Amino acid sequence: MREFDYQRAHDVSGAVALLGADPEARFLGGGTNLVDLMKTGVERPARLVDVRELPLDGIETTDGGGLRIGATVTNSDLAAHPEVRRRFPVLAQAVLAGASGQLRNMATVGGNLLQRTRCGYFADVTRPCNKRVPGSGCPAIEGEHHNHAILGASEHCVATHPSDMGVALAALDAVVSYETADGRGELPFADFYLPVGDTPHLETALPPGALITGVTLPPTPVAARSRYRKVRERASYAFAIGSIAAALDVRDGVVHDVRLAFGAVASRPWRAHAAERALTGAPADAEAFAAAADAELAAARPLPHNAYKVTLTRNLVVAVLSELTSDTASDPTSDATREHPSAATEEATR
Repeated sequence: MREFDYQRAHDVSGAVALLGADPEARFLGGGTNLVDLMKTGVERPARLVDVRELPLDGIETTDGGGLRIGATVTNSDLAAHPEVRRRFPVLAQAVLAGASGQLRNMATVGGNLLQRTRCGYFADVTRPCNKRVPGSGCPAIEGEHHNHAILGASEHCVATHPSDMGVALAALDAVVSYETADGRGELPFADFYLPVGDTPHLETALPPGALITGVTLPPTPVAARSRYRKVRERASYAFAIGSIAAALDVRDGVVHDVRLAFGAVASRPWRAHAAERALTGAPADAEAFAAAADAELAAARPLPHNAYKVTLTRNLVVAVLSELTSDTASDPTSDATREHPSAATEEATR
């Protein structure tokens, strides 16, 4: 690990100024991803600016029933917050699916959004990787790629984004707030992550030196009936091989409103707009759910060893939407604890 300086920031403007004074500095939240990458040599900051003590650890209700979540709110506090569980249960479930209890106690909302891919080639500094060294190549395309992207990839990168929280935020139309030396700004979640294209090393649309200050969830009545489902290869310490965040409003047997986002299929949380369009106004039945999934997955371009993700994602859409439609579905505010009874063995994605 490269030797580095450490400074603790006590206000937002001070944190931004510290980072601006050193182009090789990085913000440090919980450190559950950044420190790991520093140990392997992928990240080599000259200075860490600790932002954990900034006054950004609150969760507030906004007009109309939305929420404003501070960037230093821990994952544990986010998942346990009563208004998150009541109004946006899909977010609480995604957080609990995403990390062990110990890591949730350290990981922050802002850090979660900025975590890097878990591609083995990216993590191995002895191998080429276009995310680490632009132009060096993407060995995953011809190599190990069973858990890589089927949507939105390019010949330059086929890695996936590991966040569970991000999948829920994509479905909820979250807005990311940030601050730079030039002032404050906002990014809709749909624009926060950049397409891979030929610049996979450029991952977000944040301006240089920006500090994430929070995330706002707009009022979303459909989110009260929502669910997150994660599929992995083993119950303990495994990233998703497929996941879905879904919210559904059915009236008289017809889909009135629906929100869908997929995880582990692209370089960013994947909002399933084509599936949503196909479902709105359609019968709330398995046949319509499958057709909507097919509409979204028509754009999939799987590699030789990850084509299973197409079938897996299709099955997730049908299963989760069918559960949300069922008259026997229980109170969605209790789903987080019911579906993840052993949260301490869940995977770390921060």
